Parts: sequence; C-alpha cells; structure tokens
Amino acid sequence: MPNFWDPRAVQDRPKDLPEKIQFLASDDFPPFVFRDTDGRLTGFNVDLARAMCQDMGASCALKIVPFDDLVPSLVAGEGDAIIAGLAATTALNGDLTFTQDYMKLPARFMVRAGDRESFDETHLTGQRIAVVAGTRHERFALAFWPDVPLRTYPSPERAREALLSGDADAVFDSGLALATWLGSEDANDCCALAGGPWLEPGHFDEGLSIAVRKTEPELAEALTYALRKTATNGTYRELYLRYFPISFF
Repeated sequence: MPNFWDPRAVQDRPKDLPEKIQFLASDDFPPFVFRDTDGRLTGFNVDLARAMCQDMGASCALKIVPFDDLVPSLVAGEGDAIIAGLAATTALNGDLTFTQDYMKLPARFMVRAGDRESFDETHLTGQRIAVVAGTRHERFALAFWPDVPLRTYPSPERAREALLSGDADAVFDSGLALATWLGSEDANDCCALAGGPWLEPGHFDEGLSIAVRKTEPELAEALTYALRKTATNGTYRELYLRYFPISFF
C-alpha cells in the first residue's frame, strides 16, 4: 500500500468547509473515472470524491466534460474542482492551485514470471530493457543506465511483446499501466512486477492532485484535509485495493 501522508504531520480541521462541491472530470480515464457496462459512472476518483464529501459534510456532484475542456470549464466557473488526473505542472499554475498529491505514478520493471526472484534492478549489466520511444521512461533509462542495452519500441504493446518473445529481459514503463495489463486476460499470468517503485524527483515525482481556481486556496486546503482523512480512516486503503488489485507500488 502506498502512503503519501506523513503520519507525524498534524493538519487542523479548516474553519470553513464547503457545503457543496461541483467536481469536474472526464469519463475516459479507467480505473479512475469511467462508465461500467450499464453506463454508470464509477472509478477510484468517483468513490474518493464521494468519501471526501462525506468527511467534510458537503454535498457533491460530478460533471463530465471532455478532458481538454476541464481547465477552461473550471476557470469559467462551471465547476469548483477538477478530479481527473491532473498534475501540478508549471503550465497550469497560473490559473490553478492544487491539493497535495493523492496518487503518485511510479515507474516499474516488469519481467517474465519465472525471472522475478532473480531480477536485480541494481545490477542491469547485460539486461535488455524494453522502453517506449519518446517517453520519460526512455529518457530516464538513457540518463541513468547509459551502459544498459535499451530496446525501444513505438508502443507499450510492442514493448510487452518483446518481453514475451524473449527479445527483451524486462520492460521499464508506467507502473500503473503495467499493473493494469497484468490484471487483464491478455497477460495470462505471464509476468510480474520486479524491484521497487521508481519515484525519482524530476522524472516520476509528479502525481495526481485535485485542482481548484487560483483564487480559492481555502478550498484546496479543505480538499487536502479531506484527502488526509480518507487515508487515516482507512477509506483510501479500501479504494486502492478495490481498484488496483495488483499494486503498482
């Protein structure tokens, strides 16, 4: 289980908690926000937002808009907060302020199941590592493992195929994407994550957070408080295990 909250830190309950919140999200971001087979909205972010509102005693609604329209919709006052996988990037900081991260997205290695115990991420000499071309995972590997033979592929699917065929010894990619694939029928118990999560600053340290308008830092504070509450009362753990049965940490 990941833990993004310092247990020694104390955060007082904000004096003014919101009475209602209109969240904005897109519905094509499984397993965070998506529609089930009956067309109902579900996902980690949906249930997390609901739990936060319960902890704050606030009424909440979720409005679905296309991903590219999320920030303009928030700035225009069509909602109060975006819960849709945004990271607090410099490009967005002019209009928005953010809560503390509620999810990090580490990089991970994936190997064939029989190689999991013998794989040593601290000794990669001779290992053929598959990466997706043009990604931060390729850039990280080139910078930190210059002597390791990289195999670059145009897509995650091709990188995984290289592992399965024996053309690569490991795949270095998004832990979330790898864990999601491992839980699919396509994986057929072929492979496993190996080594620890990579969260190096400047590469994989930007996580998912909730965005609000720059003029409403009090709302960001209230939402951060509610996020911490979900962690301390066990709700976050329950949701993580429900939506990510194969942990990417």
